[in-house]
Amino acid sequence: MTKQEFADLAGKGLILLDGATGSNLIKAGMPRGTCTEKWVLEHPDVLIDLQKAYVQAGSQIVFAPTFGVNRFNMESFGLAGQLEPMIRRLVGFSQEAVGGKALIAGDISTTGQMLEPRGTMTYERLLEIYSEQITLLVEAGVDLLGAETLMSIDEAMAILDAAASVCDLPVMCSLTLEADGTALYGGSAVETMETLQEMGAAAVGVNCSVGPDQLEAVIASMKSVAKVPVIAKPNAGLPTITPEGEAIYRMGSEEFVRYMKVLVDAGAGIIGGCCGTTPEFIEGLAAMKQSLL
Repeated sequence: MTKQEFADLAGKGLILLDGATGSNLIKAGMPRGTCTEKWVLEHPDVLIDLQKAYVQAGSQIVFAPTFGVNRFNMESFGLAGQLEPMIRRLVGFSQEAVGGKALIAGDISTTGQMLEPRGTMTYERLLEIYSEQITLLVEAGVDLLGAETLMSIDEAMAILDAAASVCDLPVMCSLTLEADGTALYGGSAVETMETLQEMGAAAVGVNCSVGPDQLEAVIASMKSVAKVPVIAKPNAGLPTITPEGEAIYRMGSEEFVRYMKVLVDAGAGIIGGCCGTTPEFIEGLAAMKQSLL
């Protein structure tokens, strides 16, 4: 997919992303604390069935389950030497699931490390990590790239620099922002939009974070300076954590869709769901989109 093709798609109206992956895999039996991607490789049917359901619900873009498959993250699981076959197979599962009925975004995310001088990660090292992952995603046949759940603008900048060095695919970037618009490791919603769109991001916005009921001001502030589509892919509200460590998301699909309509009115042009959402939520968003036509 070219950047112009992505812009043309966005020009036709709301783009629907998929919903949560991790929280649904946990409900399907994935143990907490395990390597998600390794579990998916061992239980591909769970992932394929989930993504088939998202496409049936109306998702136009589905994220391949490559969220953490970079050299830094995989070293902790002893899997750094298996990046190429892992990414190839994981993207293949998504290709099988969508059957050509939706686009596949190569999912890229945080290493969890703060950059110097706040932390020990250097920008050059981060660039190497992401360049390797993106190269493998492109070789596996993704249609575009989706950088999500990022903790800082610098992290997103490294991904955009890495992508520009190895391919011409459009890159969607979304940070985890608080309800006041600040990023966990520095920066604001407006700074995020202004910086990343100037670096060539095809779309910029928010994912994970809080629920849609707390993001109207954030989305509106990003839209006020946006030259590219604004992404809103929030959780199903803030979770309640049980004594066993389980996250319970209590916002139902109808309430979620109602608040997402507010975000669309505030300027969101690409929407989906993160933690706690299911194909039912995407089906509700698709119905909402249809009502706006």
